[in-house]
Amino acid sequence: MLDTINRALRRIPAWMIYVLGIAPFLIVVIPGLAATDPVRAIEWGLGLWAVRLLIATLFVTPLRWVGLNLLRFRRQLGLVAFAYVVLHFTAWLTIDMGLRWGQIIPDLYKRWYILIGMTSLLLLIPLAITSNNYWIKRMGARNWNRLHKLAYLATGLAMVHFLMVGKVYTTEVLTYAVLLAALLAVRVARNGPRSLVWA
Repeated sequence: MLDTINRALRRIPAWMIYVLGIAPFLIVVIPGLAATDPVRAIEWGLGLWAVRLLIATLFVTPLRWVGLNLLRFRRQLGLVAFAYVVLHFTAWLTIDMGLRWGQIIPDLYKRWYILIGMTSLLLLIPLAITSNNYWIKRMGARNWNRLHKLAYLATGLAMVHFLMVGKVYTTEVLTYAVLLAALLAVRVARNGPRSLVWA
């Protein structure tokens, strides 16, 4: 069964992930514009998809352990996830805060979840920049892999940000938290704690 799925997946060009990555944006923005609170609907929706895609990207390796090979799509999936993190941040900065820097800066101190989310974004920037063959060759595979372990920390911080923003722990929120915790636990059980850190 998995062999059949893997053969079918090999026929799909990796760039299709970018095309499919447009769908969540449309799903969020089009209904969001008609929502009672469009700013919150769009900002929350983009952030929610960012978390979903970050977790999905981290699941590529464990799925490979059980025979489902999505490795050829991981780079594209990670870049789409990064794009949604940037879109979520941009929505907060523009349509929510209106680029009012006099209010934005104090908010960073009053609302810790904003700083946590920004830290996640900052950690993802070097990963997005180096997600290409040029940087793998320039850095060497070992150093490149060490750098990209930051994806675990960045996703963890994104999850904390998501939990703090939501404040109400719905079934959906808890599901994503449990999925991420399970993913990290499985990786540590298989490869040890050093598999999650720069080592």
